Amino acid sequence: MRKTVLVFAALLCGAVSVAHAADNIAAPAAVSVPTVVPFAQDAVIAGAIKRECQLGEKLSGFIKKYGQENGVTVTQAAQVSADSAGRALVLEITDSVADGNAFLGHHTYTTVKGRLYQDGVEVGNFIGRRNSMGGAFGGFKGNCSVLGRTVRALGEDIAGWLAQPGKDGMLGDLQ
Repeated sequence: MRKTVLVFAALLCGAVSVAHAADNIAAPAAVSVPTVVPFAQDAVIAGAIKRECQLGEKLSGFIKKYGQENGVTVTQAAQVSADSAGRALVLEITDSVADGNAFLGHHTYTTVKGRLYQDGVEVGNFIGRRNSMGGAFGGFKGNCSVLGRTVRALGEDIAGWLAQPGKDGMLGDLQ
């Protein structure tokens, strides 16, 4: 009987230790992203894409949406930099092309670079790219709609990366 009590006590202590350790596993800290992801200063992107497609707003929104699905709290801020307090994802759209039309088919892609900082110290970085031909009924879609598909996919890729960030990540179609 005494052995049974000791075994039970040992098992109970082990279970409490495991439960306590699980409680101490921290969820990823909230990450700030720019409300509008900017185009890189040296990016050569068609003016119509910059003016009309709202890729920066869409990308930020998709990162927030898919972050929530990946257990990462994403907050949007007007200004995000390496010096921002807490976790900050500094992003820029480095390339975006929309070629084609309803008759020839679409060939679009968007490329994004990002660096994740924790209180001013870089803890991860990535480059991501997504290509799209428009999907089903792509011939009936405009270029901005097809580019929207690329930033939606990138938003999902980036949110997944934020759940487990690392150095020199290659996201999307670059994998």
